[in-house]
Amino acid sequence: MSLMCMGPMALYDLINRRSDIPAVAERAIRYSCLRTRGNRLTPPDGEIYGTIESASPVATADVVGISITNSGDLPSFFRLMDLAGIPRRAADRIFGKHPLIVGGNGGFANPEILADYVDVVALGEGEISMAELIRTVHRARRAGAAGVSVLEELSRIPGLYVPAMYDCELLPGGGVAAVRPRTSRVPAKVRPQFLELDGLHAAHFVAPISNGTRGVVVPTLGCRWACHFCTLGVPPFRQAPFEILEAYLEELEKHGIAQVVVSSPTFTQYGKRYALLDRLREHSRRMDGKATTIIGSIRADELSSRYLDAVSELGDTGHFFTELKLGGPRGIVTIAPEFAAPDLVRIFNKSMTPQRVHRSIDLLRENDHFAHIMLYFIVGAPGETTQDRRAIAEYAVDVFRRFDRRNGTVILKLQQFMPEPGTVSQRLPMADPALTARWVEEIREHLYELVGGEAYERNYRVLWGESSRLLLESVCLRGDRRIGYVLETLHDAGTDPAKLSAARLREALAAHGLDHRRYLQRLDPYEPVPWDVVNDVDRDQESQLMAELDRRAIEAAGPGGLLVI
Repeated sequence: MSLMCMGPMALYDLINRRSDIPAVAERAIRYSCLRTRGNRLTPPDGEIYGTIESASPVATADVVGISITNSGDLPSFFRLMDLAGIPRRAADRIFGKHPLIVGGNGGFANPEILADYVDVVALGEGEISMAELIRTVHRARRAGAAGVSVLEELSRIPGLYVPAMYDCELLPGGGVAAVRPRTSRVPAKVRPQFLELDGLHAAHFVAPISNGTRGVVVPTLGCRWACHFCTLGVPPFRQAPFEILEAYLEELEKHGIAQVVVSSPTFTQYGKRYALLDRLREHSRRMDGKATTIIGSIRADELSSRYLDAVSELGDTGHFFTELKLGGPRGIVTIAPEFAAPDLVRIFNKSMTPQRVHRSIDLLRENDHFAHIMLYFIVGAPGETTQDRRAIAEYAVDVFRRFDRRNGTVILKLQQFMPEPGTVSQRLPMADPALTARWVEEIREHLYELVGGEAYERNYRVLWGESSRLLLESVCLRGDRRIGYVLETLHDAGTDPAKLSAARLREALAAHGLDHRRYLQRLDPYEPVPWDVVNDVDRDQESQLMAELDRRAIEAAGPGGLLVI
């Protein structure tokens, strides 16, 4: 369990504090003493994989929750199940003898991938649904109930998706023709559960556990914006009561914990951000100036001179990316235009217009504390042209010149467009990840041409990688239940997910009668998606987005041009 995964930690704290929940929650993580053999993890000789708190074998638990942060990490499920000695497939587990396996977090945005492996997927915030799940399992275990009846009962708890209660009509090559409940007692749709502010456990806003060196505060949940490709705008926007954050910082000081991570989709949306920055400055003073503040994310179009001055006064500050990946530079601000073409910014409902970015750069130029700017851009969006990609390099040069820091750095962080389930973009086509590396090189080369070798090496960085993860995401975002078997095949063959090649993936897909191209193509707004039971996206919005992108592609093709959709 990562310190940054607040959802599981909130549930852990909730279960152990509430006397009306008949359970004790313990944690199991990847210990440093575990041995890595190929793509497998094994405990040291003679030991079992146990929990932190009591060293109890994980396989003896009544319920095991697995939190996976993104779909590209789904292969880790098989490694963890083997490590614990639990049968992987739901059909091979016996209720009362084996744990109930519950999945959650962003990796299960498309829960169908592991539908034949997990028993339940918890959607949204699990305070209510997981408490009811535990009570249901507790009653059933005491009564000696059969597994099928328990699963049906669980399927009627709001926020819990039980894949075994639904039948899928699969299409040749990939995809589904229909997804239907097996009985009338099972809901046709399952929607995530989100709580009002007064129903949220405090551990959603402050980490109840620390590693002794770092504390985490979460001032906001959700985002006020609703970009068409992003899931951050799906949960309702809520703000942490300042009193909770203030009391938490006092606890950190009592334990001598100096580093504070401000983890939030966008800290600049927190209504009491200046009060919190003042309190963080006081925290630094009380820790004899040894404190470090890491601010996870802000929106550049929400910057103000007051905010920049307040951050500057914190002293030793950093940013998630520089702290956890680069390990060096300070005074960095992240700006996410996502697209260099203004019409793509508008079409995808992004608010980061060039005018707003220019205003932010002007503010940064007046503040000596900041020396580095990271620009996030999406590559491979539907209808993207060569000129759109070249415009990313030109955008970086424009930002650097406007920033006017000779020894400053503009970092281009490039990400491939991926149609995330649960977003308006979910049915759009995605590019074959094999193409993306070529497009990234186009951007690098054009940037080099624009500024020359010396300036390129001194003032610019282009960050790109993760091709194997993108290959996995290209099938896991769109996949049906057969993809789980593909991942299991790769796991059993000893394939390292971090080194997966396109050829190896296609070979594994073909062995199960699947075609990689089927998962890359555009889906009609009115055809079922594999995750149909949990899908709640407005189809009219999807249709409108597709129509706008089609118009753009036609205009780009010009008279006599060829349009391929």
